[in-house]
Amino acid sequence: MEEKKFDIQSIIGFVLIGAILIFMLYKNQPTPEEIEAEKAKQEQVDASKASTENVVDTPQENVAMSPAQDSLAQSKMMASLGQFAYSSTLPSATDDVTTISNDVVELKISNKGGYITEARLKKFKTFDSIPVYLIKDGNNRFNLNLSTTDNRNLNTENMYFEPTLSKNGANQVLSMKLKVSANEYLEYRYELKPDDYMMDFGIKTVGLQNVVNATQPIHLDWELKGYRHAQSITYENRYSRLTYEYEDDKNAKLGQSGEDTEVEEHVDWLNFRQHFFSSILLTDTPFDEVKFSSKNLVEDEEIDTVFTKQYGADILLKPVNGELNYAMNMYYGPSDYQVLNSYEGRGLDKAMPLGWGIFGIINKYIIIPFFNILMQYLPAGIAIIFLTVCMKLLLSPVQYKQYLSQAKMKVLKPEINEISEKYKDNAMKKQQETMKVYSKAGASPLSGCIPAVLQIPVFYALFTFFPSAFSLRQKSFLWADDLSSYDIIAKLPFHIPFYGDHVSLFPILASIAIFIYMTMTTGQSMQQTQPGMPNMKFLMYLSPLMMLIFFNNYASGLSLYYFISNLITIGIMLVIKNYIIDDAKIHAKIQKNKEKPRKQNRFQKKMSEMMEQAEKQKK
Repeated sequence: MEEKKFDIQSIIGFVLIGAILIFMLYKNQPTPEEIEAEKAKQEQVDASKASTENVVDTPQENVAMSPAQDSLAQSKMMASLGQFAYSSTLPSATDDVTTISNDVVELKISNKGGYITEARLKKFKTFDSIPVYLIKDGNNRFNLNLSTTDNRNLNTENMYFEPTLSKNGANQVLSMKLKVSANEYLEYRYELKPDDYMMDFGIKTVGLQNVVNATQPIHLDWELKGYRHAQSITYENRYSRLTYEYEDDKNAKLGQSGEDTEVEEHVDWLNFRQHFFSSILLTDTPFDEVKFSSKNLVEDEEIDTVFTKQYGADILLKPVNGELNYAMNMYYGPSDYQVLNSYEGRGLDKAMPLGWGIFGIINKYIIIPFFNILMQYLPAGIAIIFLTVCMKLLLSPVQYKQYLSQAKMKVLKPEINEISEKYKDNAMKKQQETMKVYSKAGASPLSGCIPAVLQIPVFYALFTFFPSAFSLRQKSFLWADDLSSYDIIAKLPFHIPFYGDHVSLFPILASIAIFIYMTMTTGQSMQQTQPGMPNMKFLMYLSPLMMLIFFNNYASGLSLYYFISNLITIGIMLVIKNYIIDDAKIHAKIQKNKEKPRKQNRFQKKMSEMMEQAEKQKK
């Protein structure tokens, strides 16, 4: 009983002791003011510790390029940069950036190197709805390599410029100065106009005659990796090229695949084109010499490549009286013919892949202006159809001549077969008699080829127009989400070489239309394939197959054009053959022509005489 009583008393004692301790802790807890004071004190201790750690962990090269107060750091900078060490003592010796922008483009320029580290086009998105960046995350390098009078070789990309942002009317002006002293410097000057992709850019030196060694070459190195923006990597890469103008009006471009280099003199502008977007450097004073380089970074469609091309331009700058003074322009914007052509006198229309010679002329003065008018009033797909209809109607007289010639040859075919059978052992005589029949009938095998040749310039001009038509970019039609890229009706679980991992419907429709057209036009030719001539039946199957395979990754707008074009051609053929051309009338007209005395021209007479002499010599 006594033991139980002791246990109860012990428990009561422990409870009382615990209650007393809790009461004392409650009474002695810190007030809110004391908690805040202790927190502020701890933050000061942490900040001091972090500052000490930063000083210890900073790499040696960053210390040399940052403002330093101790004499040792100053000595290191002087040894490395010479008189340009002054720039590293300024408050601007940081990696800060200055942003200038208008309604269409935003540019960020870094204090380090003084060049553009980010260029974003505000009105455009990539195929996967990401903003279009021409420059971002270190894909751009812009460096001036120069020698100093104290035998140093310096690169401006590693040095700090001092930014000054101001206004020139409505224009934004950013001056980036790499200083030797308060009044001696190298300056990059950027002036951005409202609502304009083209920006004024200048490089000049002030008071550096005794600092920069003008007897040594000064090189401006510009390198850029082109970002992928389109759905099809290989298709975008096919039209991504380094192009340039030299000697006032000559244009050239580097190779599309592999690696290519070229050295050119008197260069007026150079364009790092990324299919639908361009980064262009223009100069009022032609560059004496530029070494261009281009490297293809795309392996195949299966690899999700970030970049398409790596471009480079090593530009030789020439000082005048010991100073640099180049007035230039920079363009970061769309590869749109209308936009580029609006800069009169700069020749930027030649930066577009519109074809050479007559093909480019047809595009510039007929197809592009007409299509731009159509795009103002019609959806993109309907505009393509309307353009195709108009072009086919424009060429219908030429096609009529071609079909008329084919009809004449069809009527004369029995006579030609008789001659072939009669003179099957005498090729010379067979050829001579065949020419007589054609001459009397007023027909010629070549008369059907000439109209076809006349259509080739228009055909090729349209072939080069559609891949470069910026107005088709991201415009939808029927099942195609983007007429500047391929359409998809089925996604394949595997990749087929040359074909891809998807099925496009427009190339299938175009292939069917081409097959029907070739069946109608080559049916007669297949029956009489001459020795040494191509097998027309083989060609009839080859052309649609090529269209089906290779156009699966081409722009759906181009396949739409071929589909509509061949449908219209088939329709025109049916109308001409069934309602316009009458074989009986043609036959009667040929017989009437045979009765008329036909005077040979000098060439025909000469050919007849030569053939007769050859026949006599053979006998």
